[in-house]
Amino acid sequence: MDPVTTALLPSPHRAASQFSQLIVPTCTFETAPSLDLLIVPGGQGTRDPKISKAVSFVTRVYPSLQQLIAVCTGVGIAAQAGVLDGKRATTNKLSWDSTVALRPEVDWVYQSRWICDGNIWTSSGISAGIDVTLAWIESSYGETTATAIANRMEYVRATDPSQDPFATLYKKETS
Repeated sequence: MDPVTTALLPSPHRAASQFSQLIVPTCTFETAPSLDLLIVPGGQGTRDPKISKAVSFVTRVYPSLQQLIAVCTGVGIAAQAGVLDGKRATTNKLSWDSTVALRPEVDWVYQSRWICDGNIWTSSGISAGIDVTLAWIESSYGETTATAIANRMEYVRATDPSQDPFATLYKKETS
């Protein structure tokens, strides 16, 4: 229950930053309330060796969820939990190889901004996480509500999940 830092782990791929905040938990994985929807975020923390507690949590609670949304490299947590086995999923293109290697039982789809397969929604990068969330809102509450939220955010929403310009951009770099 101690505060958890959002400070980034050291990396040779970015400039040093002291920007972070502390988040004070209100429950643990063991004492979490029952959920209808679980959003699994991505980010550098998904590469932390201690992520196994989060993976176990997803494995344990998934059967009782109505919906799961995994964003960016958070898709790797859902994959390791086994909940994506046999399902179509996508993830961040810059972390593609390391994430898909976590679970070959997943039907990984490179050219996709987001995917909904059953009650699981996955997205590629960070802004695609906004798009998948708005797509989920549209599915749950209607197009008018999703559009109103996007407009209030002043966000230009990608509504076609197959329109993924980053798949082409990064495919060129990795081939």
